[in-house]
Amino acid sequence: MNSNFPSPRFVPLQFRHLSETQQRLRADELLRLLNERRTVRDFSDRDVPLELIEKAVATAGTAPSGANMQPWRFVVVRDPGLKRRIREAAEEEEYESYHGRMSEKWLRRLAVLGTDEHKPFLEIAPYLIVVFRINSITDETGETEPTYYSQESVGIAVGMLLTALHNMGLATLTHTPSPMKFLQEILGRPKNEVPFVLIPVGYPADGALVPDIKRKALAEIMEVV
Repeated sequence: MNSNFPSPRFVPLQFRHLSETQQRLRADELLRLLNERRTVRDFSDRDVPLELIEKAVATAGTAPSGANMQPWRFVVVRDPGLKRRIREAAEEEEYESYHGRMSEKWLRRLAVLGTDEHKPFLEIAPYLIVVFRINSITDETGETEPTYYSQESVGIAVGMLLTALHNMGLATLTHTPSPMKFLQEILGRPKNEVPFVLIPVGYPADGALVPDIKRKALAEIMEVV
């Protein structure tokens, strides 16, 4: 190793060894829990304690990342004025997508979900979590370095965020209006923070409905070789 590189430091691994019975029970419970998770578009305006959002973000922050650069930023939006601006900008972009940018095949896929350019949930949900991918960092000398495997790293963190929020009994939606540069501008984020996904968080509205769709069976998504 280059002598100019820092020497690695190691600490003991904290790991709990479980019996096979415990493993199966925990596996079954998590599968059951996450099988109930659905994307929600009908939100209640019922408030959510900020502490829950903080714990969910802290959980997402435990995700693995390329070279341990942790290239994520979670901006939690609860100000009504900011939420309105985000909704207006998102609906403007979504209108262009639904009326010209999207292919007929894409629109056919979305038709079964009943979506369109109207996004009232962006104002109704008590929180919007905007996840940004940090694509580069600048050190104390002013030298810029890219973050490694940032796309994959942030994707893993978002999955853990959704799992944490569902585990505590909150509903979510992964929203990706395209392009999303307006989020960077409205929230005043630096150029090295690229919008990754916009996640409304809260409780579902009374009588909320979700599309009648099915998940693929295990045999369709797994192959043992």
